[in-house]
Amino acid sequence: MNGKSVLVTGASKGIGLSCAESFAREGTKVIITGRDVGRLVAAAEHIKGAVAGADVAIFPGDLALSADRERLFAAHPAVDILVNNAGAIPGGNLFDIKLDRWLEVWQLKVFGYIHLTQLYLEAMKQRGEGVIVNIIGMAGQEPRWDYVCGAMGNAALIAMTRAAGAKSVDWNVRVFGINPSGTRTDRIETLLRAKAKANSGDSENWQDGLSALPFGRLAEAGEIADLAVMLASPRASYLSGTVLDVDGGQSYKG
Repeated sequence: MNGKSVLVTGASKGIGLSCAESFAREGTKVIITGRDVGRLVAAAEHIKGAVAGADVAIFPGDLALSADRERLFAAHPAVDILVNNAGAIPGGNLFDIKLDRWLEVWQLKVFGYIHLTQLYLEAMKQRGEGVIVNIIGMAGQEPRWDYVCGAMGNAALIAMTRAAGAKSVDWNVRVFGINPSGTRTDRIETLLRAKAKANSGDSENWQDGLSALPFGRLAEAGEIADLAVMLASPRASYLSGTVLDVDGGQSYKG
């Protein structure tokens, strides 16, 4: 993958940062986006420190805004690989989250993914090559009452990925997705703390039950990132229209 360019959204931390680092290890030029300039600079320095000779560019912007998505595309219209990752949908049930909050958080992850896929898929179609990777989430396959806003958003993105990836092969472009289960990031701790508070009244109980997960742990961000890199590479060149569940088999345990 030497010489390829990769755009990773929401890459200042968590899975996005791990994806950017993993792609950099394969010799790609990496463009990372995020809202916080300071965090982006720190993320770029982290990647450069971890990967000798890494080529990293930053793009500060709020991808919940269509104008910033258009600005991002204008600045970097010809990337070889797009990794849609930006977005954090809060936990809560149908009564907990008011409609205006639904609209606000879906602007980043749901409509942000849709809009960037529109922009970059069209450019890739014209060039006759490219890959789009959507980092989505297992809640789209297993909707829950206490994460209904995220589950519904993820389900919509799974449908878009399957539909786009089935058609994009006509243009020599691949579109696929990855559904991580709970992954060890700052965000998952926040969600688990909120769930523990709702269930037991004590947010400090958030780690209870983790030992019952597959392999006795959460997934690691680096595991999701390395999978994204491998599947985006020519070694998986027949993969498109697929959304892979990465949950250690948990959904089949019953």
